[in-house]
Amino acid sequence: MHRSSLNLDPLAQQGVSNPSILQQAVDYQGDFLDLLRANNVRFSALHNQKSSVETLGHLHSEELIEGTTVIAIRYEDGVMVAGDRRATAGNVVMYDRADKVLEIDEHSVMAIAGSPAIAYEMARTLEHSFQYFRRTQLQELSVEGKIRMLARLIRDNTAMALQGIGGVVPIFALYDSNNKTENLVSPSGRIFFYDVLGAQFETVDFATSGSGSVWIRGVLHYLDRWSETRLSQMDINQATSTILRLLDTAAEFDTATSGTNMKSQIYPIIKTVTQDGVQELSLDLIQQVYETVVQV
Repeated sequence: MHRSSLNLDPLAQQGVSNPSILQQAVDYQGDFLDLLRANNVRFSALHNQKSSVETLGHLHSEELIEGTTVIAIRYEDGVMVAGDRRATAGNVVMYDRADKVLEIDEHSVMAIAGSPAIAYEMARTLEHSFQYFRRTQLQELSVEGKIRMLARLIRDNTAMALQGIGGVVPIFALYDSNNKTENLVSPSGRIFFYDVLGAQFETVDFATSGSGSVWIRGVLHYLDRWSETRLSQMDINQATSTILRLLDTAAEFDTATSGTNMKSQIYPIIKTVTQDGVQELSLDLIQQVYETVVQV
């Protein structure tokens, strides 16, 4: 990597306050994670994997808050990503307004299923990693670099995942303006999913993760294969109604997935990733689609 001569003071404003990091960042050769490790700074859950295995082995997974169902589908303008709002600890509902679709940069989002505590730290570290590369190399990190950076973070969490606590199985969606198909540049949304050990897979038109995903994966395949309008050909209203129906279906069979609560104004979080960037659908639009199409 090229040696940087940039002023990285904004890094401090983003939450990195260790002076030694800011002093070394300008001349450091390596990525953001290497820079953190060189200064013995790691996000808290992964600070010492050996001690994590030794000290957390007695904990029960019921004591940890977990996320549930997230979905990503390709539609005509890019990718639509959504998640229910419930966070559970065993059979206890801890929170019903969790945001499981996290914006990482202008054209990418991460949808989380698993432990929000670990996933939120992964998302923050990933965001800073992309910013660090952009500021030091004066260019965007490639798509391959982005998906492998997340895979690296998930692999670093292996000890926690193997304990049955702190596992994260995310979906990573982005808009790739330089996507090449048969040597032709064809801008499009792309969807990647991971296993708990960090293996990455690219899916063509949809992905789902979390405890409720088993109830809707087959429905997604059916819709994409035999419905009158394939997922990738849907407009924003069709994609929104499809996702709302799927999350309601998951909530019907999975107690850890929340449905829509109109009385409390709790609706799924839905974001789109298109050529124009990441946008969150307004509550008014989601409510209108739900009342018109889903609530029958």
